[in-house]
Amino acid sequence: MKKVLIITYYWVPSGGAGVQRWVKFTKYLRSFGWEPVIYTPQNPEYPALDLSLEKDVPSDVEVVKTPIWEPYNIYRNLMGKKNEPINAGFISENKKSGWKERFSIWIRGNFFIPDPRRFWVKPSVEFLKKYISENQIDAIVTTGPPQSMHLIGAGLKKFFPTLPWLADFRDPWTNIDFYEDLHLTKIADRIHHLLEKRVVTTADVVVVVSKSMKEDFLRLQPKRIEIIPNGYDEDDFSFIKPELDEKFTISHIGTLKAVCNPTKLWKVMEEIAAVDASFKADLRIQLIGKVDFTVVEDIQLHNLNDNLIKISYVPHDEAIKKEISSQVLLLLISQTDKSKGIISGKFYEYLAAHRPILGIGPTNGDVSELLKNTQTGIMIDFDDEKLMKKTLLQLYEQYKRKSLTISAESMEKFSRKNLTHDLANLLDSICKK
Repeated sequence: MKKVLIITYYWVPSGGAGVQRWVKFTKYLRSFGWEPVIYTPQNPEYPALDLSLEKDVPSDVEVVKTPIWEPYNIYRNLMGKKNEPINAGFISENKKSGWKERFSIWIRGNFFIPDPRRFWVKPSVEFLKKYISENQIDAIVTTGPPQSMHLIGAGLKKFFPTLPWLADFRDPWTNIDFYEDLHLTKIADRIHHLLEKRVVTTADVVVVVSKSMKEDFLRLQPKRIEIIPNGYDEDDFSFIKPELDEKFTISHIGTLKAVCNPTKLWKVMEEIAAVDASFKADLRIQLIGKVDFTVVEDIQLHNLNDNLIKISYVPHDEAIKKEISSQVLLLLISQTDKSKGIISGKFYEYLAAHRPILGIGPTNGDVSELLKNTQTGIMIDFDDEKLMKKTLLQLYEQYKRKSLTISAESMEKFSRKNLTHDLANLLDSICKK
């Protein structure tokens, strides 16, 4: 059986969206003729832990670990947060960011290029040079973010130029929605772009998760680029008996950043609740995961605090139960110019939950197209209050009639097993060169 070395920062017991894609690929790769070998840090900084994902990894999969140094203790001491986990992205659960936080973001963007895991690149290349020389490895995969993982791949390519390398981008690099928030100097911005181009043009194949991401990376002229989206694992849903919430529960599962806050939606909910007492009594806004404090403040500002249920991070299997039991699933896309190609990993599990999806985001984006093709919901523009109100009232009316259902179409291609088959075929193709 051919062996693929998968270089990833996130691995079990990490929680969150970043770990799930390659845990699921690892689960099914052997079925398609590939033996995965995982290379991951020994002492990483994870934003959350999720032991429920361990069941997806075959117990005899080889996992190789080496120590990593990360500058987060410096950040914690600066911010006075010695025992707090580090959140991914730009999210503050408790308070407004002061000058220290803004300064730390500036330092992160301009000195820790491409990210704070950069200090693991050189020792990893040195370690893996020896490992690959002594062990059978037929292909390398790097997955980011963090994009430093791709620099390990680029470093190894220098020493093993004929060893096929697949660079997997779960998110964009310089086109990610928070790139401007890093407040980069011209020099730092240039370095980010040069590193990105080096990775994209050196890898034998670049893999992205959406059509718009492919269009974005094509400007860098990769040798080859393919789309393998995120998906859902049928096994995660096969043993769950759905029991719908009695209340009109609208749920968002996952990290909710300030840039995704649907202010107009809260406004419309407040307006409906003001004239319809039953809607006010039935409505439940369920937010599961890390939520920026500005979102909670906004909900309170619109007199919906009594309708809010806020739950901190839950294991993946529990999150799926919450999705299946919700009346409506809320999908929020960043309100930025670069959000067209964003397809969060939870979207595909939303599909598998077979609950109506209420999306707030760009109506010309990839998610909007998928919602139409699968007939699972609607995408409404950030500022379209009229359509928000109309849609909410329609959903609520169906809820009252107990007819709030969907018939999802064309979903099988997004199953994790089918997607792993696509990945294995891609690995086979780059190994035949």
